[in-house]
Amino acid sequence: MRRVALFAGLFVLAACQPMPDDKDTMTDPTSCIAPRLQGSVGQRIATLDPVQLPDPKRIIGPGTAVTMDYRPERLNVQHDAAGIIIRIFCG
Repeated sequence: MRRVALFAGLFVLAACQPMPDDKDTMTDPTSCIAPRLQGSVGQRIATLDPVQLPDPKRIIGPGTAVTMDYRPERLNVQHDAAGIIIRIFCG
């Protein structure tokens, strides 16, 4: 019973970690700019110039192999087979 209480306590502490503020993401030059690009969702991928996007970045099309590592500063732009941006996110 003590182990259950110990693990439950640790779980509660882990759940209390602070979440990053969107304002910090917007002003920190080393962070991901996905929040600023949400207006591009629904547009053609050609409207975004990959050279203009900050590194690290990934352009993800249908069937593109991607790693599962999480990098909060990395910009991900996902598009469908028609070349329409369907998601822009950090990680």
